Amino acid sequence: MKLWLGNGFFCRLTAVALLIGVPPALAEFDHSLWDRLLERHVIVLEPGVTEVDYASLLADRAELQVYLQQLRAVSRVEFDNWPLPTQLAFLINAYNAWTVELILGRYPELDSIRDLGSLFRSPWKRRFIPLLGSQRSLDDIEHGLIRGSGRYAEPRIHFAVNCASVGCPALRPEAYVPQQLEAQLDTATRDFLADRQRNRWEGDELKISSIFRWYRDDFEFGWRSLASLEAFLSNYREVLGLDETTAVRLAAGQVPIRFLDYDWRLNDRGSVP
Repeated sequence: MKLWLGNGFFCRLTAVALLIGVPPALAEFDHSLWDRLLERHVIVLEPGVTEVDYASLLADRAELQVYLQQLRAVSRVEFDNWPLPTQLAFLINAYNAWTVELILGRYPELDSIRDLGSLFRSPWKRRFIPLLGSQRSLDDIEHGLIRGSGRYAEPRIHFAVNCASVGCPALRPEAYVPQQLEAQLDTATRDFLADRQRNRWEGDELKISSIFRWYRDDFEFGWRSLASLEAFLSNYREVLGLDETTAVRLAAGQVPIRFLDYDWRLNDRGSVP
């Protein structure tokens, strides 16, 4: 009798899942292991500024590799059946976790992630990541699966994926999860823009991170009807510390913009000034 009731209940859950378009057992992916690792080993210095304690994380590398194996076990069919926020949270976490694994592979004998490349191949082009049925690189995840897929149209991912460098937007001390993804992306964006080491009004010009130069097109495709980089930045005038008059001038393209040099030092504990 118990078995029949259990099966009947499962069938009803399955029917409901199919009716709302969420395949059973595929609606969520558990990022709790990655979340715990981040909570333990990412140090928040101030909002939007963090360091990673790679030395202590190295001791927990086996735990990280369990999480990477969990990512690897997801098939492309499973992934494609997830809702878009679940997909995007998965890809952001995968990028960040595999970046950490790449660093740990040679830590502490490096000063920058760029030390892991060569004259002919950048570290972001190394295909060392088994993900969604293929061997992929970090570039494949960011520029292929996220930016190049056309699915997400989300410029704020540039404040979520982390390249293990001081100049990068902060690695958050928590995993991205679909239920909170909108709020997490908004917070990551605002925290990054509020960091005066990376973005500031100085003299008579707006000095901003080189991220905005490298990925300018992503901020100009019309996200939330913002069709220019200047309009995107003006939309966040409060966190940039701009008054309303300057923000209007910025949106009209009347404010000089200068892109700051990028700090490629490893975002290791004690490396952020």
